[in-house]
Amino acid sequence: MRPLKNQVVIITGASSGIGEALAREYAARGASLVLVARRADRIDRLAKEIRANGGAAVAVSGDVTCDGDLERAAEVARREFGAVHVVVANAGFGVNGLVEDLRLDDYRRQFETNVFGVLRTFYATLEDLKTSRGSFVIVGSVSGHVAAPTTSAYAMSKFAVRALADSLRAEMKSHGVAVTLISPGFVRSEIRVVDNLGRVNEGAKDPVPGWLQMPAEKAARKIVCAVARRRRERIVTGHGHVAVWLQRFCPRFLAWVMGRAKVKTRNERLNQSAS
Repeated sequence: MRPLKNQVVIITGASSGIGEALAREYAARGASLVLVARRADRIDRLAKEIRANGGAAVAVSGDVTCDGDLERAAEVARREFGAVHVVVANAGFGVNGLVEDLRLDDYRRQFETNVFGVLRTFYATLEDLKTSRGSFVIVGSVSGHVAAPTTSAYAMSKFAVRALADSLRAEMKSHGVAVTLISPGFVRSEIRVVDNLGRVNEGAKDPVPGWLQMPAEKAARKIVCAVARRRRERIVTGHGHVAVWLQRFCPRFLAWVMGRAKVKTRNERLNQSAS
């Protein structure tokens, strides 16, 4: 396992959930952090907290859907810390709904963040990672293995970055750059209360019961260890392992289970609300 002290880590989507927990875990292990997210107030507070506890962190307000923002974050890392060793492409959200209710713009919006945002992060830091022979980390999802009803847009984006990880892994091997795919199941975060436009609905109820969610801090510890060991992929959460295993070895059974899910179109839901 590579030591983390004095490692420089860039994390996108660091304002909440897995990204925020990763920032605290890396800081606790001695890494220097560059925190990137749209919500500047949150990453500013997080960076101040890390520095107050003796760590090193800077916040860079940025959006992975905007050209140039990731290059700016990489430049800050070079200026403040001199190198980049680990890049975590974590920023993302989920578009939900039946395919017949969604439109092309919904799928474009989903891919702009979850797929092209990962690519922007990669291109902005590629030369740094080649120099340090570092690690590029893609936060995918169990949905990149198993597509459930009403998650087509999200699952498509996560299938895409899983394919990207496989291709990059082979391409980067000669440069000494490790590519690790992280595939979380249900981890405690805001992602399930974010609407299809990427806006957090404060006070919205998480549809996944709390007992099924892994704390983000626990997930972060598993992820940091997997990256330090330069693993190919780490499926996070026990139910995530079960879902992926069923998809690989019992796909017909899993399809039967999903086929029994009761889903309603938007019109059916509206009619029910009106009655």
